[in-house]
Amino acid sequence: MINMIQNAKDQVLALTNAAYQSAAAAGKLPGDVAVKAGVEIPKDPANGDYTTTFALAAAKAMRKSPREIAAVLLENLNLEGSYFASAEIAGAGFLNFRLASRWYADVLAAVDSEGGAYGRSDTLRGRKVMVEFVSANPTGPMHMGNARGGVLGDTLAAVLEASGAEVWREFYVNDAGNQIEKFANSLEARYLQILLGEDAVAFPEDGYQGNDIRELAQAFYEKHGDSFRDTSREERHAALAAFGLEVNIPKMQSDLKRYKIVYDQWFFESELHKSGYVAETVQLLTDRGYTYEQEGALWLATSRILEESFRKAGKSEKEIAKLDLKDDVLRRANGFYTYFAADIAYHRNKFEKRGFDKVINIWGADHHGHVARLKGAMDALGLDGANRLDIVLMQLVKLLRDGEVVRMSKRTGKAISLSDLLDEVPVDAARWFFNAKPDTQMDFDLGLAVREDSENPIYYVEYAHARICSLLRNLAAEGSAVPAMDKVNAELLSEDTELALIKQLSLFCESLRLAARDYDPSHINRYLVDLAGCFHRFYTVCRIKGEAEELLAARLKLADATRSVLKNGLLLLGVDAPERM
Repeated sequence: MINMIQNAKDQVLALTNAAYQSAAAAGKLPGDVAVKAGVEIPKDPANGDYTTTFALAAAKAMRKSPREIAAVLLENLNLEGSYFASAEIAGAGFLNFRLASRWYADVLAAVDSEGGAYGRSDTLRGRKVMVEFVSANPTGPMHMGNARGGVLGDTLAAVLEASGAEVWREFYVNDAGNQIEKFANSLEARYLQILLGEDAVAFPEDGYQGNDIRELAQAFYEKHGDSFRDTSREERHAALAAFGLEVNIPKMQSDLKRYKIVYDQWFFESELHKSGYVAETVQLLTDRGYTYEQEGALWLATSRILEESFRKAGKSEKEIAKLDLKDDVLRRANGFYTYFAADIAYHRNKFEKRGFDKVINIWGADHHGHVARLKGAMDALGLDGANRLDIVLMQLVKLLRDGEVVRMSKRTGKAISLSDLLDEVPVDAARWFFNAKPDTQMDFDLGLAVREDSENPIYYVEYAHARICSLLRNLAAEGSAVPAMDKVNAELLSEDTELALIKQLSLFCESLRLAARDYDPSHINRYLVDLAGCFHRFYTVCRIKGEAEELLAARLKLADATRSVLKNGLLLLGVDAPERM
């Protein structure tokens, strides 16, 4: 709950405002001027630790130059008892502040007192959030896209929980509609080929060609023999599809559990249809005047819905005309509802029936055209899809080995599945690498993921944690245990690498905040690599063992604080924090 970066920023503003009030009371600056000033961390440490734009923001209203205002503020600035040792004017009128030892001591105290909760906040407290991710087609093995979406969804959920939200993880099982019929067709063909011979039964042109379909058909045959050879096609399809899903879904759950992903719920599309919820949702859209019939089918007036949404968002008629908007079929002429109709019903269920304040979906970038349509449908139902539904689009994954693109598994000769990947790469490495920035295409280097050197970021970070644990064990064995915070003289930590490490510890709270704000948990990966680097530099420059007792205690406390924050970050990513390597 303690964010020392924010505390310092707040104090800069408070000190500057107090200086302004003092100067105004003395008649040195105009009074009653409302100033909206910002506080930033300068990119160049030579410009101090924090800087405020107060003087630049006030210049026009006060009719004085920013440097003139800054000079008066500096004269009236009282830093006694604050986090800052000094301040100076820079550039056009920036007021730069330099931290005092008290702030560094308070960072260590915050890490010490909060322990495993350090970095967490309550900014999203009271918000009920669903993260729906993977939701892979249950007709075959999960692939690389599912592997990436799984980590992004799971770590984003963890980041939102760490920000105070009540988070629900969900997998949407598409166990109805065209893809299940195609699944049944494929299984039927392979089953009948077992009974009648491959030449006697043509395989559907659009069927699923994978060996997994042959294996499922063989397993079905071994269980049921020829008992479904002469049944109706409808009965055979139902039995084959049910059998296939009964095998595939537990395998998906098992693979994801191996990947350290466990859902709060696996939600089945078929239940929406059986309960009448899809039909009810479509009727609601009809009652609101957003559907029409054409050639026996029922259509959603998507183009009109989106035009209304875009106008509310301030888009011009010219911009809207360029969008090439189209309507969508909700119910086909044969009476069957489309996947889009079920998807609308599913999201209505999330908002209306289960009361989520925010719904976040992790989708592949190939679904980008579906985003506005689904948000628009929620708007048409009065559910504020524009603000309550967020879609994170992730780019493709390219798998590399020795610089060459890999498309097939050496073991099976098939496209690489999640299960294949986890047979070759440690789970922690897979989770780390797939947790890359979602809107960029990523190259997953299989060789790098298993390397045990500093080129492999997950090894580099885990090694930093294990190195600290080893240091603490060895010193404890010699009688130098980590001291309590009130026994530490933090003023002794004055070397550049020590101060840089403490600053990096303070940045964890900000990194977590940005990860939640941007729906991008890779902020944590980058932070941990930087933290590990700061520790390694500190440990190279600053001796611990053999130092005077007070300095040893202070550096030991700093090392232990680093261990604690490394562990917090790794656990957020679903990655182990090893104590030995």
